[in-house]
Amino acid sequence: MTLLTVWNENDTSTPSLETTDAAEIREQLAGLGARFDRWEVKDLPANPTQDEVLDLYRAEIDGVLEQEGYTLVDVVQLKQQEGDDWPAKVTEARSKFLNEHRHDDDEDRFFAYGSGVFYLRADGKVFAVFCEAGDLISVPANTTHWFDMGTDPEYVSVRFFHDDDGWVGHFTGSEVSKEFATYDQLAERRAQLV
Repeated sequence: MTLLTVWNENDTSTPSLETTDAAEIREQLAGLGARFDRWEVKDLPANPTQDEVLDLYRAEIDGVLEQEGYTLVDVVQLKQQEGDDWPAKVTEARSKFLNEHRHDDDEDRFFAYGSGVFYLRADGKVFAVFCEAGDLISVPANTTHWFDMGTDPEYVSVRFFHDDDGWVGHFTGSEVSKEFATYDQLAERRAQLV
């Protein structure tokens, strides 16, 4: 169940909105120029390759490519593997994406498996979108945001780009991301709403 939590950027204690209604989530994000959609979740093989994920969602991916003009698509997955130095890997990945940043390009992500939270800061508010498998979110270019995968991440996501440089973040230096509920805290809230 996707969860949208909205706070005033100067009041982290009480959300001004909390909803799991997909239509309301879509409407709220559209007001920021962001897109939100849901795709049917398909069964992935254990430890899927990039090609297996892309082939499984080929029709949906081709639709986004045609509509948005993306030229590069890849798959990123994060889950504990035997022999991994998992704590160090998680710390490194989280520290990069938890810092507020923006991109010159839109940031489109589809969650084929697992979950993560995108936080968009705009219009004096912070919009936290707890995405789950089946969710497609698009963060518009130059929108300040950050991403939290949680302390024990496990996800597979498809990323879309307009050029071959892929993911290039311009960090703001702000520590605003430390002031809002984390992935783990939002996961607890979300579980209470079920």
